[in-house]
Amino acid sequence: MRTRSNYKANASTMLSILSPSQCEEIFLAAEEVLERTGVTFHDDEALEILKKAGCYVDGIRVRIPSYLVDRALRTVPHRVTLCNSRTGSRDVLLEGHNAYFGTGSDTPFFYDPFTGERKRSTKESVGWACKVIDALPNLDFVMSLGIVQDVPLLISDRHQFEVQVLNTGKPIVTTAHDIYGFADIIEMCEIIAGGEEELRKNPFMTLYAEPISPLQHAWEAASKLILAAKKALPVVYTPCVMAGGTVPATMAGVLVNGLAESLSGLVLHQNTREGAPFIMGGVFTIMDMGTTIFSYGSPEFNLLMSALADMAHYLKLPMFGTAGCTDSCIPDEQAAIEAAISIAMTAMSGPNLNHDVGYVEYGSTASLELLTIANDIIGMARRLVRGIRVDEDTLAVDLIDKVGPGGHFLAEDHTFKHFKTESWFPSIINRQRYELWQAAGSKTLTEVANEKVKDIILNYEPEPLPKDVQKKIRAVVERAENKLNKAV
Repeated sequence: MRTRSNYKANASTMLSILSPSQCEEIFLAAEEVLERTGVTFHDDEALEILKKAGCYVDGIRVRIPSYLVDRALRTVPHRVTLCNSRTGSRDVLLEGHNAYFGTGSDTPFFYDPFTGERKRSTKESVGWACKVIDALPNLDFVMSLGIVQDVPLLISDRHQFEVQVLNTGKPIVTTAHDIYGFADIIEMCEIIAGGEEELRKNPFMTLYAEPISPLQHAWEAASKLILAAKKALPVVYTPCVMAGGTVPATMAGVLVNGLAESLSGLVLHQNTREGAPFIMGGVFTIMDMGTTIFSYGSPEFNLLMSALADMAHYLKLPMFGTAGCTDSCIPDEQAAIEAAISIAMTAMSGPNLNHDVGYVEYGSTASLELLTIANDIIGMARRLVRGIRVDEDTLAVDLIDKVGPGGHFLAEDHTFKHFKTESWFPSIINRQRYELWQAAGSKTLTEVANEKVKDIILNYEPEPLPKDVQKKIRAVVERAENKLNKAV
């Protein structure tokens, strides 16, 4: 038997932008911002909680001593689990470098897969998106991929959650207009889970909320953060910052400002209820000075995402990331390039809950074709992350000797044993010989993706919720509609 000493193996590929010393420097700078400059909270209950905790409160301005940040980092869970709403299986483990992928939420437009037209998103289009996500194996969680705009807008968040949960069992990251919409969504989740305690033990929904850069927490965001903590339900709190616009133009300055916003939200959250689950987010990018857009395809966007993942690992916080999106206005070659780079870098750097797959037009429009192409890109990225296993069996020295010069390995048991696990197989990416591809219609990747999308919408049926549960969810939505009608 052969033995080796001091042998080290890479079980996966690795990507890191910041060293531990750089992470510490950025973290200390964020603490200095919170102590010296502070943040604003536009919510009376938040101000009361923070003052009681030991913050310096002057009107709506709150300065946070560093010991409170350190204490919040000690009490917050270092891992969060999200479940399947149908089976209860704990499918998404937000810990370490685990990377999961899902869609984004509130795009005002979508591309109709049947007509190709760019339209305003509706309850039907969100239902289509959720069916497609449910059917694609490399998509792990769901965001709506559209704003429901064909219902009363003040309660569209209830309709949006209803159509999501009816069309997928995968974990849902949802938005809510305010604390009242969020409370109704929680009630729907408790109906599905079988009660408040059951939902807390096996959550299948997490809220998405965000501060306003630079360094502001609106009433809507702060009050939802407090409610999530009181309920001990997971919450994503994610600054969306633009270098040179809402935060400094330097990449390090972006990280300091964005981290200060996240940590101030964490201090409020943990002082509301210690041990409540919190997921640090960050959609950090540049404001393109040529167009003023919030860029979803720039190299700085990917660089910052991987650097923020380093910060999350340094702080031992689960992280909400971004990938699979593009600035291109349509699902074209640019879209594929930008989506592929962001997915590959995200998979290798290890933020945990990565959204916005399927976004085109810098987050304004949803494309189910790009989403379906990205399903294959995620598969490729996951193969990259698995790296290369090196041991006696995979080195195959005896097999190479047996086959010898000029032989082949096709008929060998070793090949049959390994080729399905060593090689990745695409779903729609083309590997056909030219003549076969031509005979099949010479279709582009986008055309093939469109055919798959339409087939899923027309023929795929997600596992339904029980009829009585569907009725109870509908009753929550109708109650909100009745309240709105009485108020008008």
